[in-house]
Amino acid sequence: MNIFRKFYCRTYQQIFHIAIPFLPYREPKILENMDEVVKTLKEEKIDKVMLATDKSIRGLGLTKELEDALTRANLSYVVYDDILPNPTIDMVEEGLKIYLKNNCKAMIAFGGGSVMDCAKVILARVAKPKKSVQKMKGLLKIRKKLHPLFAVPTTAGTGSETTLAAVITDGKSHYKYAINDFSLIPKYAVLDYRTTLNLPKFITATTGMDALTHAVEAYIGKSTTKKTRRMAEDAVKLIVKNLKLAYDEPHNEEARKNMLRASFYAGVAFTISYVGYVHAIAHSLGGQYGVAHGFANAVILPHVLKRYGKSAQKKLSKLAKISMIADEKDDDKTASEKMIKHIESLNSYFEIPTKIKELKAEDIPGLALKADKEANPLYPVPKLFNRKELEEIYKELLVE
Repeated sequence: MNIFRKFYCRTYQQIFHIAIPFLPYREPKILENMDEVVKTLKEEKIDKVMLATDKSIRGLGLTKELEDALTRANLSYVVYDDILPNPTIDMVEEGLKIYLKNNCKAMIAFGGGSVMDCAKVILARVAKPKKSVQKMKGLLKIRKKLHPLFAVPTTAGTGSETTLAAVITDGKSHYKYAINDFSLIPKYAVLDYRTTLNLPKFITATTGMDALTHAVEAYIGKSTTKKTRRMAEDAVKLIVKNLKLAYDEPHNEEARKNMLRASFYAGVAFTISYVGYVHAIAHSLGGQYGVAHGFANAVILPHVLKRYGKSAQKKLSKLAKISMIADEKDDDKTASEKMIKHIESLNSYFEIPTKIKELKAEDIPGLALKADKEANPLYPVPKLFNRKELEEIYKELLVE
């Protein structure tokens, strides 16, 4: 990256870092079960809600306990379950029509990151009916209080129950709109481990690696705070200790609880301190090919960490040591290498490949351009890459 663009990026990031204490970040209030959701709705005098989810989650019966609790409490609800992975603008608009038609006053997003992203932007459209999804792209384009959002994660990884971010895809151009606004932070996060018990093992693995990516990228960046460093460290320790256990023993209550907590901590960390090039590349692959976000992050993470080299060694070393991956006596280079190798070993254990089979060589310049536009100057990465340098990372992901 040339010196002038580098100066611009770092100045932009430094301004945001300085502003962090003055910005309205907040943590969602944690609820632990569906009865607490109903109790809270009654306390807020909300009698009509929309349940946003997807057909597979509802088909598995995961929402039944919540729906039964709402019915027993005489709370009216309407279901929108047509949300798919990588939600599109059309899905947002369809959900908006249902929400308004039924005069809903709150939203319960029951699912993974895609469901929560779609629910957030539906509520944003309710609050700003004259502003299209496209015009919400970027930072602080909403700036208006939304109806209450109850986020019920069914995976321990996306962190969407804590974040100010949502990503919506244009179904025609495949472009992903990253929307960031404090109003998108859910009011409540429902961390009920029972919603994660029936996850397929591969989803447990990839969403867990997604949480690890959030924590690592937030930690090694240049916009950390005392709080986000603590949150990221706690998340990494919990993931290293519990992810394999949750994968091998899907009904292990303690492992599931710890992974939900780790996802929450990682979400808080990256909401304030942002992510990096792993996410920018993953978003481009999701938009172009529909590659699942957590899966993409897992594949990309070790490639990008190696590219960062010395710029990330000290912080990766600390993560490795507090997670018992490296010894206290190891120097930073050795410990950071152990951290990257541990990530690679997790991917191997979970049978996550090292390449993206959907990726096409002819698409790389366009994908790198999208990643460059998303990441620079916003993401406070340890080392800045330009478009050509990003192209080299994509080339490493090609199946030969």
